[in-house]
Amino acid sequence: MAIAFSAVLAVTVAYAGNLATPTGPVLLTITGKLGKTNHENGATFDDAMLAAFPQHRIETSTPWTDGVKLFEGVLLAELLDFVGIDDAQTLRAIALNEYEIVTPFSEAIEYGALLAMRMDGKPLTRRDKGPIWIVYPRDSNSRIQDEHHDSRWVWQLTRIEVQ
Repeated sequence: MAIAFSAVLAVTVAYAGNLATPTGPVLLTITGKLGKTNHENGATFDDAMLAAFPQHRIETSTPWTDGVKLFEGVLLAELLDFVGIDDAQTLRAIALNEYEIVTPFSEAIEYGALLAMRMDGKPLTRRDKGPIWIVYPRDSNSRIQDEHHDSRWVWQLTRIEVQ
């Protein structure tokens, strides 16, 4: 997986340390003071670009699904580090339906937020909260098992504004 990740990143990096332009539909846009960009307002990613990152797993229950589910995707911390953000105050996560929530940057990183693109081995679709759903390891951390933290599980995520 690490070799594939390196190969894709080598292809993804274009000129002067910036990112290549996505070749497929844009799934996620990150804005703010980024070290790497591919768009005048930030960094845009398609499915292939996100799939090139190491994929992580979280097994957890959610208030919106039955039983424990297996979520797979990119750690938010790794994606933000890749675009050159290592410190910020907040992250504003915005969904397709314009739902938005502001999360302290430090909490999203500390609690291991995952940009899930698969659930139980199947790609997330718009019908089941995809294509990207911010997921936290809720079952393994009692500090985030409340409605306040549940509101940070943004499904149909389209944008992250780093502030």
